Amino acid sequence: MNLSPHQTVRVLFDEWHSESWSCSRERAREFQPENPAGASYQQAADWLAARDFSVERNTAGPLTANRLAGVGVLVLPHPCDPRWERTTSMHSPGLSPGELEAVQDWVREGGALLVITEYEHDKYGDNLNELLAPAGIRIENGKVFDRSACRHDNPEWFLAAPEPEHPLGHGAQGGVCFYRAGWCTVGPGAEAAWCASVQAHPANAAVVATAMLGSGRIAVVTDSVLFGDERFHEPGAVQLWENLLYWLAAAGVRAEEDFGRPRVRSSPVSISPEMTTLLAFVEALREVQQPDGSLAPDGHVAAVTAVEAIRAELVKLAPHFPHQVEYFGALDRDFAAWIEGGGGKPDFGASLAAFAPQRDRRDGRETLALFPLYTPNASSEVRFEAILFRIPWPGWLADLERSRFHNPKFVPGHFLAFTGGYASECAVLFPETVSVATRPSNQFGTIFCDREAARLQRTALRSAAAVHLPLHPELEFWLHSPGLIEETVLLWDLIHDAGHSVGELPFDPFMIRQRAPFWMYGLEELRVDLRSYVEARKLAAEGFPFARYVCYAVLLDRIFRFPITGTRVRNYDALGGQLLFAYLHQRDVLVWSDNRLTIQWAALDEAMAALRSELQQLYKLGSDCSKMSFWLSAHDLVARYVRPNVASQWRADDRAIRDEAEPKRWLDLIHTDEFPLGTFHTNLQKLLTRG
Repeated sequence: MNLSPHQTVRVLFDEWHSESWSCSRERAREFQPENPAGASYQQAADWLAARDFSVERNTAGPLTANRLAGVGVLVLPHPCDPRWERTTSMHSPGLSPGELEAVQDWVREGGALLVITEYEHDKYGDNLNELLAPAGIRIENGKVFDRSACRHDNPEWFLAAPEPEHPLGHGAQGGVCFYRAGWCTVGPGAEAAWCASVQAHPANAAVVATAMLGSGRIAVVTDSVLFGDERFHEPGAVQLWENLLYWLAAAGVRAEEDFGRPRVRSSPVSISPEMTTLLAFVEALREVQQPDGSLAPDGHVAAVTAVEAIRAELVKLAPHFPHQVEYFGALDRDFAAWIEGGGGKPDFGASLAAFAPQRDRRDGRETLALFPLYTPNASSEVRFEAILFRIPWPGWLADLERSRFHNPKFVPGHFLAFTGGYASECAVLFPETVSVATRPSNQFGTIFCDREAARLQRTALRSAAAVHLPLHPELEFWLHSPGLIEETVLLWDLIHDAGHSVGELPFDPFMIRQRAPFWMYGLEELRVDLRSYVEARKLAAEGFPFARYVCYAVLLDRIFRFPITGTRVRNYDALGGQLLFAYLHQRDVLVWSDNRLTIQWAALDEAMAALRSELQQLYKLGSDCSKMSFWLSAHDLVARYVRPNVASQWRADDRAIRDEAEPKRWLDLIHTDEFPLGTFHTNLQKLLTRG
């Protein structure tokens, strides 16, 4: 597979100002041939390039506003007078007055600056303190010693630890060894992020400091060896590097606005007069339809006018959709037959059979869908809807679908234009939603990942704020990156959708036209999401780090959005989220204390795997027992974590079921809110409603 990571942030390593480190091993070899690893940040740069960052070197000139345009993070890796160390260039280690102003202005507008320096700072001839002064950070001249927490009995190789609750301390285990570091002092607006111990000299010396400057962020590290090739994989160094770069990069993505709204996309076709006219007449047709899709008694004349106009606009639009020739023909015939038949309940089975976006999955392909249908989670009434969407199908997704998560029916989409029914939360187009006289063909499933991503981002950010959930740097960066979330949902949907056909399945995995208790649907959705979580972890470990974002998506969408979305009438998606939250909460992976939610990230993978194992055992049992016994066992499993309604007639201690002869009789006894919300979600719902 050729899996190319999503790179959204440009990181610029400056090598113009006589830096003693290069992010190119070849360049380091040129000025330090006897030990290039001692002057190379190649491994740190490679780590970035494998994730969400593209890496560049500034070797051609000063740091001007033009040079910084579009850059997310600027790294100054120890500018140094060449009298002390061999360096990348012979230019002054100090920034010119114009450069100081350009960099500071750029940071204020949302840029991010990483300054890496060394002990005995004053001798290096830089003017970093002048650069940092507006942010309230000052690099001091000296060296930190600590005999109480050091390695190899060398007080210059000391262990530092993060300050409590500072985001740069995420994932810190046992501290990080600094090798001959200086220290910083911090003023108003700045913070010490990592410090030496209280027994160090100076005590509690800040070896990493951070600050906000306008909309931007600044971090200072006082040991340049820490991220060099010789030490990069020492305990804790990679995690600190990750925290630094994601915390800094979040400055730029947070500067964007309209979080939680689908990104507005258009194309020449979507804004063409023909498409505008088509949508207008479809809207007019919707106005004269009854709930089953048939025409209202007084709507026939208006419908004929609208249908004639729609058919005419489809002829004009057809040249833009050569891949849909068969569908456009069938659609025209279905419209004609419907009007000629008096406008009863529509049967668009022929055009549905001809609509085959799954045959032409290519990145950027625009597709038009026009059907009488109902929109899930919006309305059960049948209305005509027109949707113009673009298929996102990047190479990495095509590779994964072909080689690992085979699903020839999966068709993702980005909205370009739509009619009134989709001015809702509906994010799917499924064959079974289309009005047909017989069983619908089931050859595709379209999921609009842009809308799903916007819902996820909006609810997760608002919920995290409401419950004071600390966002570690990578999570903060991801949650503020709409494009990244869209691609995450794209991968999640692929793995999820394919997961319905994988594993021991004692029933129709998609549960199409199957009458079962709603918790069975909830468990099935949760089962495939837990599989998505595990598969994403595997992908990340195998060299596609981007996949780890699927884990965030599964967790946050499930514990925040699903439980409080929609009505409480047998809401199976809500129940899956309730179960996941309760399971993790009862195991202290989610900790709700002092009106503050925290996540024990180190324990999360094991807990998710354990719940998945419980569901797998349930499904295995389902193959060996009757349908009713399976349903009852599933109810018992859910009830271990989510208490049933006190009025439930399915509770194990007061069960009304007496035989298996008539399952429908017992299905009718299911309470509409069989598993009520817990107080956490009830209060969260209130907080979000007030907000």
